[in-house]
Amino acid sequence: MRKAIVLALATSLALAVPAGVALAGDRDVIQEGRCSASSDWKLKLSPENGRIEVEFEVDQNVSGDRWRVKIVHDGDRVFRGTRTTGGASGSFELRIVENDRAGADTFRARARNLSTDEVCRGSATF
Repeated sequence: MRKAIVLALATSLALAVPAGVALAGDRDVIQEGRCSASSDWKLKLSPENGRIEVEFEVDQNVSGDRWRVKIVHDGDRVFRGTRTTGGASGSFELRIVENDRAGADTFRARARNLSTDEVCRGSATF
């Protein structure tokens, strides 16, 4: 009986986390998804000395493509620039550190491939 209760609790907790959301570490928030074509994106928010580390990654499996990237924090643009996929994985990763504002902090990331017009969009709340 005790095993059945523990199993039921574990199952209900696993189902409580929405699809595409993973928790890493104690307070890390990770959202992942598909882009408009075949690429994948990941947005990770982590505590860093009273601030929030924001990591946005696009995995395209093609090296050398340029992407225009924008990150918005609670409606304010905090990053705009370009990144180029590289390495064997054909991906890029962008890292910024933002102030932790009062209440929930919502980040939205968008990347557009300058060659193919593929678009990646994601958001996460810390």
